[in-house]
Amino acid sequence: MPTASNAEPYRLSAVELAGRVANGALTAEAVVASCLDRIRAREPVVRAWAHLDADAVLAAARAIDKSGKSGLLKGVPFGIKDIFDTADMPSGYGSPIYTGCRPSFTASAASLPRAQGAVLMGKTVTTEFANRHPGPTGNPHNLAHSPGGSSSGSAAAVADFMVPLAIGTQTGGSVIRPAAYCGVVGFKPSFGLFPPAGMHMNTDSLDTVGIMARSVGDIALFRAAMMATEYAAPTLPERAPRLALCRTPHWDRAQPEGKARLDDAAARLAKAGATIVESELPPACADVSEVQRRHSAFEAPRNHAPELHRHAALLSRDLNEEGRIAAGRKLTLAEFRTAWRDAERMRAAAQEWALGFDAILTLPAPGEAPKTLASTGDAVFNALWTVLYLPCLTLPAGNGPNGLPLGVQLVGPRHHDARLLDVGLWVERHLGGEA
Repeated sequence: MPTASNAEPYRLSAVELAGRVANGALTAEAVVASCLDRIRAREPVVRAWAHLDADAVLAAARAIDKSGKSGLLKGVPFGIKDIFDTADMPSGYGSPIYTGCRPSFTASAASLPRAQGAVLMGKTVTTEFANRHPGPTGNPHNLAHSPGGSSSGSAAAVADFMVPLAIGTQTGGSVIRPAAYCGVVGFKPSFGLFPPAGMHMNTDSLDTVGIMARSVGDIALFRAAMMATEYAAPTLPERAPRLALCRTPHWDRAQPEGKARLDDAAARLAKAGATIVESELPPACADVSEVQRRHSAFEAPRNHAPELHRHAALLSRDLNEEGRIAAGRKLTLAEFRTAWRDAERMRAAAQEWALGFDAILTLPAPGEAPKTLASTGDAVFNALWTVLYLPCLTLPAGNGPNGLPLGVQLVGPRHHDARLLDVGLWVERHLGGEA
């Protein structure tokens, strides 16, 4: 295995790539060319990309080299889920309805990294409108297994070293779960911190832009660019963290390997000095997953009104007749308003509870990625945190019985995102992704 000093550029971290481009050791063109070589070798089997134009990307990299401008992400390639508008690339949203669609404007999530010198490589595969109907992407660790979803292509592209960074979205578990299944670091920030402008909305009250990388350090760098704020590298806490071990009300739906890995991680972190406190969500949050379901269902037929009005026949049964749109048609406005009020009450209770710990340690997925490409897996261990608006970070934590990645999830109080990354750095150092 090559060391970091002599590895091919596509294997380097975003932090290292940005540093080497800044000091002249690498050019943006050389970095992009290396990633394109990797993509050419692996894309025919992984199928992570909905759109990629090698000539256009190389031209963009050369323009960055010639510009002389600096930036946090200068020369660093990234991918973006094909649920975002891009004026210079097709935006298909995972649906045949929008084949070849070229929006007039580019989403903020695509524009902000570019403003910091990053190179947008292309659009990564999404499930249909970021819902449950999967695309063609396979899990790079075993192509017969799901990469998760709905940010399928983003997770697979980062895991397979096609790009060091990628953008996804989460309404239920669409960043954290695929990151866990593919063995990368996924970050869903506190609700509202990353701009959704230019995204094909799924559920306005839940949709959260998220990011993926292969280290906590890269997440922090990418986060600064996504928020257009000053960058500060994550730092190890002055003391070992106090962690709430939360199995959630859905523990019965965890697979044996998921249960074992969470308990093992808790034991290893305790041995490293962390204080582990068994804790559960406040009683006020007892029905939190049902509240999340009602939010996403009620908004579905309204956000998909343009497609339903003109192209209903091109919507999948998974979305229209058996999924969120069908469920949304059955909910009344009064039921939605009740769910909204319940969510606000639950968020307040969860925030007070979370503030008692440095982070909450929990599962990011039931276990290993399922052996199918017809499903993206169960989001039960994600949806509750999404509706609570709390920041989430998933970290690789070794492999399961089939050799596929397993992870752990850290959850923090709302708007304590930077602190969560500091705790994540500590956990990353002590778990190291090993079994």
